[in-house]
Amino acid sequence: MSQSSSTCLEQTPRARGFTLIELLVVIAIIAILAALLLPALGRAKTRALSVACMNNLKQLQICWHSYSHDNEDVITPNNFVYFVQVGGNDTGVLGEDSLTWCRSIAPLDNYPINDTTSLLFRYNQNAGIYHCPADRSTLQDHPEQQRNRSYNMSNSANCKADNHFRKCSEVPKPDQLFVFMDTHEDAIWDATFGVFPAIHYYRDYWLDVPADRHSQGANISFADSHVEHWKWRTQKKGSSVGSRARDDSDLEDLRRVQQHIKGAGGN
Repeated sequence: MSQSSSTCLEQTPRARGFTLIELLVVIAIIAILAALLLPALGRAKTRALSVACMNNLKQLQICWHSYSHDNEDVITPNNFVYFVQVGGNDTGVLGEDSLTWCRSIAPLDNYPINDTTSLLFRYNQNAGIYHCPADRSTLQDHPEQQRNRSYNMSNSANCKADNHFRKCSEVPKPDQLFVFMDTHEDAIWDATFGVFPAIHYYRDYWLDVPADRHSQGANISFADSHVEHWKWRTQKKGSSVGSRARDDSDLEDLRRVQQHIKGAGGN
């Protein structure tokens, strides 16, 4: 090898690795970026689940109107499961009192048959629209299995309740009447969401309890087919069916719901 070649080789700098301090700095930067990004990703996921839930309610609301259109303006029957006679079917053979939009006891049903045979299923044969994707609650007797339903229908909508609308045309302000409510997993049972009117003796009591799984809020559909996200003043965990509002914030949330049933909000 020539002397010039040897000199060039000797003068070529050797690659230098990271020092321990440099590695620690890089790791610290990555940790800081992760701390900044992970909450944002979590919020994005939470928002995506809420949007999917709102879409479910929108689809159910479309089915609700389709049923009314096919049945001379009559709102989908929404009776308590316990009052539905055995043998009732969607042809109305036993009358409206024998029907309900969904024959389901949410914490107990371990198969979607009560959703797929509901009065609304013919209009959208996707059983998934009955379940909120953020609802992680499981069946009482099958804790490994998620429930099939997360939503209830207002007792203002063709229910056996004392005060209800039977036909869509009877509703004076459809944009003020809620229909489907995202219901709390600790309170959901049958498919009816009961609300005592603000003038009722039990006006300070939750008859049923809304969900709070969407950033301390719930999604709600209305008779004009729009869907809203309501953020509550306080968490609903711990509230139970028939329980008194826990504090002023909880009572304010209850009053808000009461403004969107028959006899309130212009309806």
